[in-house]
Amino acid sequence: MNPTQSFHELGQSLWVDNITRDLLNSGTLQRYIDELSVTGLTSNPTIFDNAIGKSTAYDDPIREKARNGKSGEELFFDIALEDITRAADLFRPTYDRTDGVDGWVSLEVSPLLAYDTASTLTAAKGLFARAARPNLFIKIPGTTEGLPAIEEAIFAGIPINVTLLFSREHYLAAAEAFLRGVERRIAARLNPNVASVASVFISRWDAAVVGKVPENLRGKLGIAIGGRIYKAYQSLINSERVQRAYNFGARPQRLLWASTGTKDPQAPDTFYIKALAAPFTVNTMPEGTLKALADHGELGTTMPADCDDCEQVLDQFAANGIDVQALAAQLQDEGAKSFVKSWNGLMGVIDVKSAALKKAS
Repeated sequence: MNPTQSFHELGQSLWVDNITRDLLNSGTLQRYIDELSVTGLTSNPTIFDNAIGKSTAYDDPIREKARNGKSGEELFFDIALEDITRAADLFRPTYDRTDGVDGWVSLEVSPLLAYDTASTLTAAKGLFARAARPNLFIKIPGTTEGLPAIEEAIFAGIPINVTLLFSREHYLAAAEAFLRGVERRIAARLNPNVASVASVFISRWDAAVVGKVPENLRGKLGIAIGGRIYKAYQSLINSERVQRAYNFGARPQRLLWASTGTKDPQAPDTFYIKALAAPFTVNTMPEGTLKALADHGELGTTMPADCDDCEQVLDQFAANGIDVQALAAQLQDEGAKSFVKSWNGLMGVIDVKSAALKKAS
């Protein structure tokens, strides 16, 4: 059994955090599905910025759409939906085989809407309708303004990937928004089985405290935060409130580990993958990390459901001046700004390419 298959057998879904037209056209994504047990895919503005800016594979569609008068955001979502729906179709057998538990792809609303509830909801509904694929998650940031849009989207029956979560409190707020949407569907006698994942970012925690804590704490913050969140996740999905929703046909919102590529050159390249192995969770990882896992990764001890050691580690960080609540807010704000920066860069790339390709044709 190869390493990726061992994680699959544990009950953890492995998704790839990337999408490009080259990945689709070359058959590489299909190979990941067939050979590396990959059962889903995530994307974000940075991924599309790199994909479109660094490849000629998008030149022809950009030229054609620009000729038809499309530009900027409208042109981008046309292209993104072409890629995302192709990926969704590749994962559709997994989606069907697991009865909708797995086999998902994710597309994010414009990050410019991260603090605009009404516009986020409108965009989510529009993208899901345009894609016309049941196994598409619309990504909405778990910001204060994003939470009402998440609840309304779930109530409207739109599958949601809640992104940019960093702390236990962020996760629980996202889970609460999901549950409110589900419970409103139950009260309205609608089918409450609307899928969702809650995406918790891990490696950025450790990157944020490099040089600020003793060496013996290096690389320990992200995993400790993950353990704290996993304990809250286990408690919530086994609570009376959630079990009542199950009885009406709902399914739990799954916990997804994001930002699991190793950023520290001193740490193993599968560091976060091994540490975050846990049943009924998802780990979405960059291609490089996926390949490293397939080549030399191994499944060790699974995450404990009740991580008392994690709290002891977090106490050590607190003793060294790290306020995790303040840092979580900072990381979420920085994450939103980073996606806006990538989005603006992406719009610039599209504008430049559109002008150049129209002129050359």
